[in-house]
Amino acid sequence: MSTISNPAQGDTSISVSRGLAGWLEANRVGLGFTSYQTGQLFLVGVLPNGSVSFNQQNFTRAMGICRDGPRLWVGSHFQLWRLEEMLRPGEQANGSFDSCLVPRHAFTTGDIDIHEIGILADGSPIFVNTKYSCLATIDQVHSFRPVWRPDFISKLAGEDRCHLNGLAMEDGAPAYVTAVSQTDVLSGWRARRDQGGVIIEVSTGRVVTDQLSMPHSPRLDGDRLYALDSGRGQLIAIDPETGTRDNIAFCPGFMRGLVIHNGFAIVTASKPRDGSFKELALQGEIEKRDGEAWCGVFIINLRHGDIVEWIKLDGAIAELFDVAALPDVRCPMSLGVGTLEIQSTISFDA
Repeated sequence: MSTISNPAQGDTSISVSRGLAGWLEANRVGLGFTSYQTGQLFLVGVLPNGSVSFNQQNFTRAMGICRDGPRLWVGSHFQLWRLEEMLRPGEQANGSFDSCLVPRHAFTTGDIDIHEIGILADGSPIFVNTKYSCLATIDQVHSFRPVWRPDFISKLAGEDRCHLNGLAMEDGAPAYVTAVSQTDVLSGWRARRDQGGVIIEVSTGRVVTDQLSMPHSPRLDGDRLYALDSGRGQLIAIDPETGTRDNIAFCPGFMRGLVIHNGFAIVTASKPRDGSFKELALQGEIEKRDGEAWCGVFIINLRHGDIVEWIKLDGAIAELFDVAALPDVRCPMSLGVGTLEIQSTISFDA
């Protein structure tokens, strides 16, 4: 178990399942996840001595995270960050890390509540602009350039009308999104959290399936579509043609953030802000199972729906947002904005 400390936020202890280091090595992957509650990016890997490494850097209100080849995109409070891989193949940082991600570019968007992020075929980012109920991309002059909005949204307005939040990409284009409701009024989704959720096909505007509870994070893996039915605590699989869905696994926390890697689903989960999930079915499911809500990361085998490995956070950090897989990375680290380390770390192409 390790403990991280921030004097302004208090301590958080991190524990992991006994087999996590072995799973990361066997699947040749590192992980990244974000906590918007405390504004942190965590990178997870395995140190040369075989122990699990947690590298932590501050990005205010860190939310969506997206792997893009060697680089990483991170959405924050009012900026979209692009972190570049500084190391050449075979190099190490600080004697242990085979990946060192440096924040080289920041696109200032203003506070538009950036949620999930994808990469278009031309290499530019596309992101869920939740405040304006649309998909958007960066603009060299303005805060954002709108790309798409649901048919039921009548105009672009900074009102978070339906809580558009999740994005699935396919062949460099947005394929599916999730929204908590189909409302077209200021914060209308808040009264529809129980059964108002939908998954929408971007190319047609068609509602693929509905009556979900606060859905998040649609993801395509081959011909299968997965998503999080977060208000019920279920990882689900959806038939994109018929809209029928199956429960894959229950997780004891409010899930946001999903990545599929090597037949495993990796999800982040949060504890409730006020001690209960109130009107959500998730609360009853946890109580029925005589359990407690988790803040952490679950790794689920998609063949049988079992949670095989996990990371658990206890203490000041109680909410996570998104997760990314870092293939072929054993032990990643990043440099924090405004730190002494980033000031003294200089690289150039000779």
